[in-house]
Order: sequence, then C-alpha cells, then structure tokens
Amino acid sequence: MEGNTFTIEEATVEEIHQAFSDNRLTARQLVDFYLNRIQTLNPVLRAVIEVNPDAIELADLADRKLKECRENGTGINELGELHGIPVLLKDTIGTNDKLNTTAGSYALMGSKVPRDAEVVEKLRKAGAIILGKSSLSEWYKFRSLSGVPDGWCARAGQGVNPYVHSGTPCGSSSGSAIAVSANMAAVSLGTETHSSIICPAGHNSVVGFKPTVGLTSRAGVIPMAPRWDSIGPICRSVSDAVCLLNVIAGLDPRDTATAEASKFIPEGGYKQFLNRNGLKGKRLGIVRHPFMENIQDSNESKAFDHHINRLRQEGAVIVDNLHLADIDTILEPNHSGEILVMMAEFKTSINSYLKELSNSPVSSLADIIAFNENNRELEKLDEHDQQTFIHAEDIDGFGEQEKAAARKLEDLSRKGFEKLMQAHKLDAMVTPGSRACAVTAIGRCPAITVPAGYGSDGMPFGISFAGLKGSEPKLIEIAYAFEQSTKIRKPPPSFTETSTWIRQ
Repeated sequence: MEGNTFTIEEATVEEIHQAFSDNRLTARQLVDFYLNRIQTLNPVLRAVIEVNPDAIELADLADRKLKECRENGTGINELGELHGIPVLLKDTIGTNDKLNTTAGSYALMGSKVPRDAEVVEKLRKAGAIILGKSSLSEWYKFRSLSGVPDGWCARAGQGVNPYVHSGTPCGSSSGSAIAVSANMAAVSLGTETHSSIICPAGHNSVVGFKPTVGLTSRAGVIPMAPRWDSIGPICRSVSDAVCLLNVIAGLDPRDTATAEASKFIPEGGYKQFLNRNGLKGKRLGIVRHPFMENIQDSNESKAFDHHINRLRQEGAVIVDNLHLADIDTILEPNHSGEILVMMAEFKTSINSYLKELSNSPVSSLADIIAFNENNRELEKLDEHDQQTFIHAEDIDGFGEQEKAAARKLEDLSRKGFEKLMQAHKLDAMVTPGSRACAVTAIGRCPAITVPAGYGSDGMPFGISFAGLKGSEPKLIEIAYAFEQSTKIRKPPPSFTETSTWIRQ
C-alpha cells in the first residue's frame, strides 16, 4: 500500500483490514475482484469447483457492519479476526448453505450436510466470507492411489500448476493452493492425512500449515483416516496462515481428538509468535537422507544448503546430517502398514459420515463404488479406476491385522522422529520439499512449509519445518523468521498484472 493506493494481489489479511479501516477498500470490491479472477483464470487452472452464490450478499453485509463500526468509532477487530476476508474451502469441508460438499465427485452432488463443519462455524463467527469450494485430488486421491493424477477430480477436471502448467500441482488440497497462489482468494483451508497440505503448498509457492491432529476439529469434514486427518491453512504468507489457525483451533465436543490437542493452545493465541527474531537460539535438526537424494533440480539442492546457512546466520543452532531410524520403511506406506490402516479407517468413517447426509445419492462406500461403475464416463473410469476403494470395501472392520499395523506405525514414530527430536533437544526438523510428510503423518505431528525457491524450469519448491505434537508456537517463530529474512515467494509469472483500487 502506498498513499491512497491499495493493491489487492498478494495483500495480507492485516493489509486488507487496514484498507477497510482507511476506507480505501470495501468487502464488496474485494469479493468482486476475486470472483472476476476466478472467472478469468479458472477455465485454465481448474482450482475452484464452485463459487458461493451468496458471496456478494455476504460482502454487502460485511460492509454494512464496517460502516457501523466507523460511525461508532470502534476498531475493525471488534468485528472479528477475519471480518470481510474471502475464504476458499477444500471441497471436503462441509457448509450448510447453497454450496455442495462432494470431495470432487458427482457421487455426492445434491447431498446436504446437517450443519456447518466446526471450522466453518468458527470462520463465520470471525467474520469470514465463504467464497466457494476449491478443487482437489478426488476423494483425497484415495479412489485409486496409482490411477488418479494429482489435482484431478471429476467435477473440476485437472488442476493446473500456475507456475509450470505441465508441472504437478500436487494434492490432495491442490485447488486451495493453486487458488491462493494465483490470487483467486485471500486465504484458503485444506486438509492433510499424508502430505495433502504440505505438498501442494510447496509445489505452488505458498505457505501450508498442517496442525497437530485434533488441534482443529474434523467434525463435518469428509473423513479419510481420522487418526491422522488434520485441517489447516494454505495462504500466501505465514502471518495469514497463523491468523486462520488462530480462528479455527479449539475444542469441539463433536471431535474427541480436540479434547487432548486443545490443551496445546497457548493463552493469547498464536499471533504472538510472529517473531522476526524467532530463529535465535532454536535447535534445528537437518535430515538430508533420503530426501536430498531425490532432488533432481540443482537449483533446489543449492537453495537448501543456502537456506541452512541463512538459518544459522539468523541465530539458529544447526545440527546437521541427522538420520531417522527406519526411514525407508516409513516412506513406503504399503510396507509400513499405513495404507492398510487408511483403508480400514476410510471404510468405517466414510460410512458413518454418509449416514448423516440427506438427499445423498450414496449412503456407503459400496454405494460409491456402484455409482462410479454406473457412471464410468462421468467419473472417467476409463482412465482412473477405483482399486483402493474396492480393497477398502473388502476389509471387514478394524481387525487384528489392522491393529498390529497401527501399533507398528506408532512404534516407528516413537523410535524415529520422536527419539530424534528428544535425543538432540530439537525445536524442529528441517527437510527439503514434502517427502518427509509420512514422518509427521504417522506421528500426528505438525509441520509447516514455506516457499524456498524455483527450479530451473520455474517450478516452485518449499522447505519444511516439523515438530512434536503441540509445537506450533515454535514452528511459527521459525517459519515466520525464515520467511521474513528471505521473502522468496513471487506471484506466478503468467498472472503478475496488477489491479489497483484507488480511494479518493
């Protein structure tokens, strides 16, 4: 912002609120801007499945409240932390409004959820405007782990990386990452079971924050594997991600996992940890094997070493070349038992979720499989099969084999990541890219990724910071200090034209 000029692209929540307060921007103008961006860019990027038909009405209501606020001489913060901020939701997060919640599949078109998801209730209470639903890898890419491409769903088609159109947007929260990266929304929410926030955020040059499992309620969200599912922000900046986390974290009686995790929420919330000097004194463990070996672009490998030096210059204590026990097993979900546990949990949890819906074309996993078979052209079964769904349907409950696999995974986490963190007294583990997500998945631990650079072909990559359960305050300090010292993110090159509102 400069003088009376305000540029919407790349604006943070704080900057938007300042523009509201200065009467340089209205919520209606903001929503109109994003709706225009979606109309213009979505035919190419396929990031948004549908927009909220009530978005403009909600923006006008937000503006009326803003006007009352100015007339009463009260600050905008009195209206809510996200007042007037347009938010896109992954199309697995339930909204009790005119929007569908379908996981990208036609199998759930027209179904009605009984209530808003808890995180949506919190967003609305904070004044956010639900802008629409973002696309994803259909059914969390769980219909077939090998057949469905990252970012593809029947309803939206193939999501496209805004930096390199031939490159992967990753998944499953692909649309949420694409949309905020290309300035089609202010902020967004995604979900992660195994890499579904961290990977698309890294591949689309945005910040992704996967919280400790249970820190944010999963109630009202289409389940994948409840023992590992987490709801988190995908935004252009760490400060915006923290703003969203501050709003959506908390206890929810409808999600028993929040009873334990909510104890981690610090008094005063998370914004207090946006500390520019947050790297000073932090002990960071660098795990290179096997993650560095998988990097094919020399830009990324050079950048990672450069960033380690930057972390050291910013005051962090670097403990380099650490090794995670049994990491090769952890990274192979079929061998570790992770896929088996996912399939068993998915069948049970999706059947329970579907029974709460009204007007739903399907009421069980078996019904979904049958729907797909009966609508092969609609669901593109010629290209993308549903092998994983079929295997999951064949599992008869959470039996001894599944229980043994779950115990093995807990043991792998305890003897691997948890032991590494405790033995070296680490505040965070640092890895390139997103392949370490299996480590935090099985440990139900938090992670955050921050833009770290661009490959020789322009493809973005991120750097990931992971910690033990409840370590969000430390991760925020580390990620924010890193972001502020590097400021690497830049908008996609095809969409750098600016649109400016000028208030006289």
